[in-house]
Amino acid sequence: MKNLPTKTIPKSGWRVPLLALACTALLGLFGSPAMARDEGQPQMNLRRIDLTAGMYRIDTQLAVTPQQREIGLMFRKEMPQQEGMLFVFEVPGVQCFWMRNTILPLTAAFVADDGTIVNLADMKPMSEDSHCSAKPVRYVLEMNQGWFTKRGIKAGTKLGGAPFNR
Repeated sequence: MKNLPTKTIPKSGWRVPLLALACTALLGLFGSPAMARDEGQPQMNLRRIDLTAGMYRIDTQLAVTPQQREIGLMFRKEMPQQEGMLFVFEVPGVQCFWMRNTILPLTAAFVADDGTIVNLADMKPMSEDSHCSAKPVRYVLEMNQGWFTKRGIKAGTKLGGAPFNR
């Protein structure tokens, strides 16, 4: 009977699996940016501009990147009445919004390029129901629910401010 050679593991062979295990453990401890969003951190430091709706001024945060738009007003516990968030898209399209991880009741104003409000949608907190624009738009302004109604602002009202003053 002939002895078959035995397989030996090179001394460095244990290092690769150990390194992979260590990397996995570190990722679990520190997480990734995508995981941080799910831990409930609102985005508070976005660029701001002033918009107007008739005689009313709106202190508006801009959500312009895909990540900023994805997070939006998630995890916010409160928002002053005169504040809102304007979602800016590259091209007009039928924009649909939901309220996953959004604690505040909001109203979305779907806004045409010239600042005209196309339609409004009241949105319930933490709902995954879809709320869409009635036609293609580039802008969506989210405000505390009731803000538009209390001021008599409805579809057809024109907003003013930098994005609409072209």
